[in-house]
Amino acid sequence: MNKYDFLIVGAGIIGLSIARELRELYPEAKIKILEKEPDTGCHSSGRNSGVLHAGFYYTADSLKARFTKEGNRQLTDYCLKNNLKINRCGKLVIAQNETELRTLYELEKRGKANKVDVSIINEEEAKKIDPNAKTFKKALYSPTTSTVDPVGLCRFIKKELEDKNVEISFCEAYIKKTGDNKIITSKGDKHEAGKFINTAGLYADKIARDFGFSKNYEIIPFKGLYLKYIKPDMPVKTNIYPVPNLKNPFLGVHYTITVDNHIKIGPTSMPAFWRENYKGFDNFRLSEFFNIISWEALLFLTNAFGFRDLAIEEVKKYQRKYFTGLAKKMVHNIDETGFKEWTVPGIRAQLLNINTKELVQDFVVEGDNKSIHVLNAVSPAFTSSFPFSRWVVENFIIN
Repeated sequence: MNKYDFLIVGAGIIGLSIARELRELYPEAKIKILEKEPDTGCHSSGRNSGVLHAGFYYTADSLKARFTKEGNRQLTDYCLKNNLKINRCGKLVIAQNETELRTLYELEKRGKANKVDVSIINEEEAKKIDPNAKTFKKALYSPTTSTVDPVGLCRFIKKELEDKNVEISFCEAYIKKTGDNKIITSKGDKHEAGKFINTAGLYADKIARDFGFSKNYEIIPFKGLYLKYIKPDMPVKTNIYPVPNLKNPFLGVHYTITVDNHIKIGPTSMPAFWRENYKGFDNFRLSEFFNIISWEALLFLTNAFGFRDLAIEEVKKYQRKYFTGLAKKMVHNIDETGFKEWTVPGIRAQLLNINTKELVQDFVVEGDNKSIHVLNAVSPAFTSSFPFSRWVVENFIIN
């Protein structure tokens, strides 16, 4: 039996960041991270847009509002300090009509309440930031929105942890709980933890149930795809987003300027049929398929939180012309034929409250004095990772 002070399952950005906080607090503690993949960032942490969000989408009473602004600052400083790639290109949120204009002012109100650097600007001011951005009367400008290389960032933190004697075991998956904070892994190894920390992303709810948690939740996966612009010109200079539907957690098809100055549009938010439903029948699990499809069928039939409308809209996006058409509305000119290359798909682990049949839009953590389970590390979890992880450590691990 291998004994550890802290045993973390999942080497994504949250698992790595929690380990980083623990190592800072406990320089001599035995810390181990288990990761079923061959490296960090193989799922959501490495397959996201790479955007460091500013923090104006969220109501002031939410954990997202609390952590996104500070996370943006901390990760920006971390990248600059360690010479990691960062593109400080900013963001414009554009409106298309009077109704969206009202939502734009609501976003500004939320941003100001969260003390985020955002401002409503007119069309001429928006044109100076990006001449191609097309908006109705006003736009919202966020100068602190940036893009980074998520895989590179995760791997840098991994190296930092390994240099500080945090043990990270790749290609080793959690299999089951065998006793009081005792588990067995896919390698047949048995581990015992003083504190067990579950940051398993797409499988966080399943592992949590082994420990008596996540009784009211189920993870529903959504697939995200981007289309990359392959022509040599740069028709867009900043991230351009539409006004979102504030009733759901998805931000709509938008332009992202990557850390390497490439343009991509997306993402889709298509309901997936199993947890790692990236391509074809890769990672297909029959039990997952039947469980998830039954939940999705129920949500579709009842149209809970507008799920049916969302699913129908997302199916349309697989028609490239329709998909690029959504992006075309936000700019004056764009060569649609330049969008040729699909990026690597990502899966968003979105928590569903099985009692209310609603998607949970804020972070959710459950636990006791022995085990802690990060159940909903939904976007912008990457941006929020450093302050969120400190909050988890201070409120669930060391108290």
